[in-house]
Amino acid sequence: MRLEPSQIEQIGSELAIQWNDQSESFLPLRLLRTACPCAACGGEPDVMGDIVRPEVHYTPQSFDLVGWQMVGGYALQPTWGDGHNTGIYSYQYLRRLDPARSA
Repeated sequence: MRLEPSQIEQIGSELAIQWNDQSESFLPLRLLRTACPCAACGGEPDVMGDIVRPEVHYTPQSFDLVGWQMVGGYALQPTWGDGHNTGIYSYQYLRRLDPARSA
């Protein structure tokens, strides 16, 4: 069975995801934003293959989740209060970010 969310909702300062295998993830919004996988946040390879990571400056609005959309049946793309929306979080990546699973 391919991992997919069956329900997603924001509960306070967490994004709650119920997965199609009946498990749940509760992801702190601050964790989601600081783990953004886009090139502007996470970096990208230079010509030598080294990852160049930019310095990211956050504001209080950076951690306000204002919406999200599903991308191609494999990922979630959040929109943050500061306008940032280029991060595409695969379902597998979201599952790996779950603090309860890494404990």
